[in-house]
This record gives sequence, structure tokens and C-alpha cells, in this order.
Amino acid sequence: MTAEEITLVRSSWAELSRTPKHAADIFYRRLFETYPEVRHLFKGEIDEQGEKIMRMIGKAVTALEDLEPLERVIKMMGARHSGYGVLEEDYPKLADALFWTLEQQLGDDFTPAIRAAWVSVYDELADLMLEGAEF
Repeated sequence: MTAEEITLVRSSWAELSRTPKHAADIFYRRLFETYPEVRHLFKGEIDEQGEKIMRMIGKAVTALEDLEPLERVIKMMGARHSGYGVLEEDYPKLADALFWTLEQQLGDDFTPAIRAAWVSVYDELADLMLEGAEF
């Protein structure tokens, strides 16, 4: 991940995180409408799930220059999610919902460069989660 990608992700995250509940609502609506087969994986209250995902993404965005301190936590999260039934093939579905949410929230400001930066970040985080997953 480059310094420019980190800057793009942070600036777009700052915009998105101004309305975290709304962003989480958009994310889950997109995820469940487009991929109804993953709905059963989310057993808890969706508002609570939304808060958790926004908080975790925020922590990761803050630590992008040095993810090493978070690696263990991210891998443990991958193990926990595999225990919930999340499969490797579900990760691109989550990415799609995240990128769509960013596009909806940022509008024309969601440039190809910002999308590419988020793809880079998502891929790195997903790889860490998958390392911790137990399929």
C-alpha cells in the first residue's frame, strides 16, 4: 500500500465516517439485497453490527502505515468469522457492498484512484483475516 493510497483512503473514510450509522445502513442494505445468502451469518442486531464494522474499519484506517500491531486482532477476527460460517467466497461480497457504500456516500468524489486505494486496503485486510480463518 502506497502513501498516496493511504491518503486517499483516509480522506474518503473521513467523509464516510461523518454519518457512520447511515453508512452502515447502506452497507448492510446493499449486502443483503445483492447477496441474500449471507443474511443468516448476521445473527445479532444489525445496528450493533454496523457500529462494530465501522469501528473496526476506522481502527484499520488509522493504522494503515503499520498494521503489524493490529495483525493479531485482524487474524483473530478472521478465525471468529469463520466460526460464524463466513467462507472465503463471502469476502468479495463484503468488498462489493463496501465499495458500493463508498460510491453512494462520496458520489463523484469516489474516483477510480480512490476505488483502487480501497481495493488495495481491503485486499490486505481480507488476506490477514483469511490467514486467521479456520475453514
